[in-house]
Amino acid sequence: VQFAESGGGSVQAGGSLRLSCEISGITWPDGAIGWFRQVPGKEREGVACIRRTDSSGYYSEPVKGRFVISTDYLKNTAYLEMNGLQPDDTAEYYCVHDRRANLMISKIVHNTGDGHDLDYWGKGTPVIVSS
Repeated sequence: VQFAESGGGSVQAGGSLRLSCEISGITWPDGAIGWFRQVPGKEREGVACIRRTDSSGYYSEPVKGRFVISTDYLKNTAYLEMNGLQPDDTAEYYCVHDRRANLMISKIVHNTGDGHDLDYWGKGTPVIVSS
């Protein structure tokens, strides 16, 4: 399983970035794909995920209303559109996939755990938001 993550970078507060995550090496996921983020010294936290069966998006409270997750199944790629970025959004963002969609959704929506038990992880891409 391989992840090709892109789209991270530096932006000023109020700006936008779009992360992309292409997954190869497996049949297109029938579970969920999403992102977690981590700041050095802090616990990793869920950000957003999308369920394969109905393309429903799920978001953590800090990003709800600002971030939008989507997928292009033909390209095996997921996207995270991040708007209204704030310095608190600065972190390393990791693309993640698990066939257990409900597990990932629960972790992100209810902030239950750092996702260490999810199946597949990308290497991460940095997002830096300056004030």
